[in-house]
Amino acid sequence: MLYTRNNLNCAEPLFEHNNSLNVNFNTEKKTVWLIHGYRPMGSTPSWLRNFLRVLLNKEDVNVIVVDWNRGATTFIYNRAVKNTRIVAENLSGRIRNLLKHGASLDKFHFIGVSLGAHISGFVGKIFHGQLGRITGLDPAGPKFSGKPSYSRLHYTDAKFVDVIHSDANGLGIQEPLGHIDFYPNGGKKQPGCPKSIFSGIEFIKCDHQRAVYLFMAALESNCNFVSFPCQSYQDYKSSLCVDCDSYKEKSCPRLGYQVELWKDVLEDRMKGWPTWTTVFLDTSGTNPFCTYYFVLSIIVLDKTMNDGIISLKLLNHLGVAEEPKLYEVQICNVPHANTRFTVSC
Repeated sequence: MLYTRNNLNCAEPLFEHNNSLNVNFNTEKKTVWLIHGYRPMGSTPSWLRNFLRVLLNKEDVNVIVVDWNRGATTFIYNRAVKNTRIVAENLSGRIRNLLKHGASLDKFHFIGVSLGAHISGFVGKIFHGQLGRITGLDPAGPKFSGKPSYSRLHYTDAKFVDVIHSDANGLGIQEPLGHIDFYPNGGKKQPGCPKSIFSGIEFIKCDHQRAVYLFMAALESNCNFVSFPCQSYQDYKSSLCVDCDSYKEKSCPRLGYQVELWKDVLEDRMKGWPTWTTVFLDTSGTNPFCTYYFVLSIIVLDKTMNDGIISLKLLNHLGVAEEPKLYEVQICNVPHANTRFTVSC
């Protein structure tokens, strides 16, 4: 289904009955392919309409919504998993037709949610990694975790692959898959999501869908989701990964649409022996999920200093004290030690 700024509120078929290309499709513009995931109840994704709006508000592009609800609507998850390959094959035929009309693989950006992320990867494999970009929004974990690269999304499936993990210990996947993998709040439990099973379906899907809402927030808000390269979430929380010098003038990567600005340096890291770039960030629990970082370094000069506590208070623009989340490296009884705290709020 094709959406453009000329037909934002009503989808049109990508191809007419005579196989001609829809007049609203512009081969000179970027094309964003939006692919949903598993839909056991067959309902339309609640985020779809807003996603279309923010995408087309951000950039004048062709947006193709891939409706594979007939393959995704089943209570047998394994059946939906098998259908991902069929969807990819089906899409490859549409893509070849687009290429005949002058479209370019390099201008294709696939955004896949859950199972849709792996569909995007399978399409990329069919076209030997020549797609311009694939964004995986919490790629599905069940039946894909621990599988070889040809059985799931992989960084070789496009010229640039970025992934957001928001439910890595549930419906999502833990291992890094792309040129860069974002793990907001550690990639598992997300702030603001229900913590009790008595919350109903939201308890199951909230963490999983948070990747979608973070990507949208990065599109439509002024939030800069600065993310810090680190080996582990524990190291990140211990303030061991606040150095962005290796990214030069661009500083640390940012989650969302604009991460493509770091494409060159991230591609260089994957040449030869792959070096996965895993990055971590904090978010708040409500839209637009913004947080801001402050680094406080304290040099201990007095050898007689004993164990103690350092407290701090941050005032917002209204003069109201904010309660910061404090990550610290605790160094006690070490003279001339430089103790660094990372505060996010």
